[in-house]
This record gives sequence, C-alpha cells and structure tokens, in this order.
Amino acid sequence: MKILILGGCGYIGTKLTNDLLKKNYKITVYDTQWFGNYLKQHKNLKIIKGDVRSIDNKIFKNVNTVINLANIANDPSVDLSPTLSWEVNVLSLFQILNKCKKNKVKHFIHSSSGSVYGIKTEKKVTEDLELVPLSIYNKTKMISERILLSFKDDLTFHSIRPATVCGYSPRMRFDVSVNNLTLQALKYKKIKVFGGNQIRPNVNIIDISRIFQHFIINKNKIRSGFYNAGFENLSILKIAKMISKFTGAKINILKNNNDPRSYKLDSSKLLETGFKPKCNVRYAIEELISMYKRKKLNDNDSNYTVKWMKKKNIK
Repeated sequence: MKILILGGCGYIGTKLTNDLLKKNYKITVYDTQWFGNYLKQHKNLKIIKGDVRSIDNKIFKNVNTVINLANIANDPSVDLSPTLSWEVNVLSLFQILNKCKKNKVKHFIHSSSGSVYGIKTEKKVTEDLELVPLSIYNKTKMISERILLSFKDDLTFHSIRPATVCGYSPRMRFDVSVNNLTLQALKYKKIKVFGGNQIRPNVNIIDISRIFQHFIINKNKIRSGFYNAGFENLSILKIAKMISKFTGAKINILKNNNDPRSYKLDSSKLLETGFKPKCNVRYAIEELISMYKRKKLNDNDSNYTVKWMKKKNIK
C-alpha cells in the first residue's frame, strides 16, 4: 500500500511517518522542510522537498491514500501572512484534491482543527454543531473542510479535527500548551500561566498517529466525515499543576490574559468507530521529562513556528 503524506516532516508528520514505516507501508513524504527534516533514511521512504502550492501531478500516481498535514498552523502563524495561509490551507487543497481525482486516489485523510467551532457554551462540542470560526486560521480550516466536502462523490475522506496535540516528536514544537509549560518547568523551575481558567482539549501525539492509522486500516468501513480528536478537556492551570507535581516547578499566575479562547471537544463519534485512546496528557508530560533528562529535547528557534517564520522570512 502506497501512502503520500503532505507535510510529513512536521511535528505530527514525523511521528506518523515513523510509525507507518514500522508497519511496512510504502511512504512518500512531500514537505517544504521549512523547519528541517528529522526523518531517517528507510528503504520504504521517499522524501521530496517541495511546496504543496505547486505539487506535480505525477506524485499522486498509484497512491492509495493521501494524508494532508501541510498547513500554516495556529493563529499567530497565520496572522504573520494571511495570504500565504489562504494559499496553503485552502487554495492548494483544491488543487491537490483535483489531482487526487485525476489519478483516481480513493482515500483522503485531512487534518483540520478543533478550533473551527469557535467559543461554545455547550457541554458537549460535537461535530454537528455550527462552525463559528473566530480567526483567519479557523476560517481557512472551515473553508478547507467545505472544499473537501465538495469531493465526497470522488473519494472517501476522513477529516480529523484535533485538539491541542502534546508529547514528544523528533521534530518538536514548544509553542503548544503542554509542551511549552513542561519545558518552562524543566528549564526555569517556574511556570507562567496567563489567566489559567481557560479550557483546552488535549490529545497525545501517540494517539493522533494512531487515529490516522485507524482511518487507514478502516477506510472502507468508516463513512466519510468529520471527526473530533480530543480526549481531555483541561484548564491551563490544571495542566500546570500536573507539571508542577512532576517537576517541583512553581506556578506564577498572571492576570493579564490576551488569549481568551476556552473550548471543549467531544470525541464520541470517533470512539464509536472503535478507536480507543491509549495515552494522555500525563503520559506526554512524563515522556517529555524523560527525554529532557536524556538530553533528547533541543530547544531552538525552529521549535517555535512564529519565531522561525519571522527569522526565515517565510511569507
């Protein structure tokens, strides 16, 4: 089985690619490599450096499943260059899906975002609620889903709406909540929390990889659609307290909070397909602490999307 992973050198993509290679899939990774390439050579792996905005049609030949992880991720990154974000997150997706159709690719897995719902007061934020995107990033994700839906007669698609991802990957990100707070605790023995009462849904990167694999294995059994992927709705302060318990770091709560987002996800629809999560936030924290002690966590500018995009003038 041949799988094409767009954005396969990223935080999630690197983890997913390595996991799929262990199961003997033939993988082609297509990535700009703006943030580097942490994948090792493998007999079943082909890596192509390129931009999804100008991807060649022939790359889709004989591909069974396309996994789309290529995007400008999170609000601050998108705000740096809204035009780039619309081109990558939306316009390129339309071109990619047309090339899938032309090459008779029958399965497409898309990474959307759990933030497309906006701020909801409902106790259970399920897939049938209205999408009310608040930011440009959220809007690009919503429109990309609409584009995907327009190809429902041409291929089977599974669009995942992930919660905030946490845990270790060879290509690390420290600009997501659990990873960032854990690094603060390890480096400075202090954790800065802005506000703290805002709720974030979370998912371990190990389970995110398993979710993609779940859809690959069951592509003909699970109907096309949108699936939330988040299993722990926790306040930022509760996350900080968990980290403090393991590290002994002190928590400094700051009242100035310029990020009022607070939302939950209900992933019952995904669980009903037979998927069962194995890892949680606590596991991610423990794993990050272990990797830090083993000097496997390298903290540099490339681990922070906005900082790196500014430094490299990516726009």
